[in-house]
Amino acid sequence: MSLQAPSALAIDARGLRFGIAAARFNAGYVDALLERCVATLKSAGAAEAVVVRVPGSNELPVAIQALADRREFDALIALGVLIRGDTIHYEVIAYSATHGLQDVAVATRVPVINGVLTVENDAQARERCHGSTDRGAEFARAAVEMADLFRNLRPTA
Repeated sequence: MSLQAPSALAIDARGLRFGIAAARFNAGYVDALLERCVATLKSAGAAEAVVVRVPGSNELPVAIQALADRREFDALIALGVLIRGDTIHYEVIAYSATHGLQDVAVATRVPVINGVLTVENDAQARERCHGSTDRGAEFARAAVEMADLFRNLRPTA
């Protein structure tokens, strides 16, 4: 994700419902993303988000699918943090999670925000989760924007 995020839109999230699946792996970072994400949704007027926790980012797509199957959310957010290690395992999980989340979004027509950070080191994770680069808020704003878009695209009849 670039450091040039789109400007935030002023969207009223009242009446919108969000589901969040968050990994427990790298919990200190993911918990910060979750906290900032939930706070941003709340400040936009959204109903209280439903949050489920999973072991790691690899489990996010199936949890997001389970939330989508409930047909009660206007958008879903997957949160995780992958930090490069000595092997390509981090890349395998990143690709798997990304493709799985996109598959859920396309199959269910429910917007899914991929909030899985892939970073090189702890310093990058800290900046994006605890620092001034507030990815948690960005993911929430993207979810609100997509939920609003879908709300406005619903057929009228």
